Order: sequence, then C-alpha cells, then structure tokens
Amino acid sequence: MAETVTPTRRRRAFDVSTAVIAGAAFAAAAAVYLRDGQEHFLAIFGSDLALFGEMLPKVLAGCLIGAFVTMILPRELVARWVGHESGFSGLLVAAFFGFLLPGGPITIYPVAGAFLVMGADAGAVVAFITAWTLCGYTRALVWELPFFGPHFVIWRIVEAIPLPLIAGLLARLALRAGVTGKPGR
Repeated sequence: MAETVTPTRRRRAFDVSTAVIAGAAFAAAAAVYLRDGQEHFLAIFGSDLALFGEMLPKVLAGCLIGAFVTMILPRELVARWVGHESGFSGLLVAAFFGFLLPGGPITIYPVAGAFLVMGADAGAVVAFITAWTLCGYTRALVWELPFFGPHFVIWRIVEAIPLPLIAGLLARLALRAGVTGKPGR
C-alpha cells in the first residue's frame, strides 16, 4: 500500500502578518519619538532589546524541542494516533497530551508545529493547543489554585474538558469545507 505524502507549505520569514506587526511597531515607535522625544524613545528601545535578548534563547530552545520531537517520535506512530484517519480517538489523544504537557507557548507551539509536520491532522493539533490553553494543569496548580481555591479550579476544568474536542471537530469541518487559510483560496 502506497503511503500518501501531504505536501508541506513553504514558510516565508516575512509574510503579511509580519508586515502588519512591523508596521504597527514602526508607527508606535514614530508616535513615541514625536510625542516624547529621543530620550524616551531610546529608553523604550533599549528595554525592548533587553527583552529580545532574554526571549531569544527561550524561543530557540522551543524551536529545537519541536525539531527534536520530529526526530524522536516515529512519523507512523503520530500519523496513526493523531493523523487524518485517527477519527475522534485522535482528538482525545491530542487533547490528553495538551492537558499533560507542561511549559509555555514557547514550548507548546513548536511541538504543535512538529506534530503537523509529522502527519497529525489540523483538528488534532487544534485540540492539543486548546487543551493546553484551557485545561493545562500547570497553570491551574501554579496560578489558579492559590487564588481561586480547589472548588473553582475543578469546576472550571470540568466545564472546559469538552471544548478542545469541539474545537478539533470544528477545525476538521473547516478543512473539509475548504477553509484552509492558504493564499489564493
């Protein structure tokens, strides 16, 4: 049986969304410079460069994690468990791993991208990210439990459990309907 290979879209370093963000950043910088002067502009620019210097190693580490995940996990396993033919159980598996994996967005998004490269379908990746966002236990333990108490946290998570599955199903329906977000469509 011949295996079908899904063509991957080549990513550009500078696309429309990057241009919009860069335009907004330049407009904000110009507004600060004109309104508050060079000294204030340079102070903000210096603190932004320091933040960039702090974040760059974390972003690089997250991207390396995503790259290494593609090398460690067998593609066949990913395709079988959360691929296009995995059905509803693929959404359950992806949502479970989204709940289970610790880390911030700098770790989770490269891993999600790696899953796409390895053959996971978009619905499973959406379920994975949504479960991490809504039901991730690390945020609940570190932030929510101390502030809101166990009763609130338990009920919030219980009520959020179906949402990653719904989001994954909606992503699959959108893809089947032809809403892909690819240029030219």
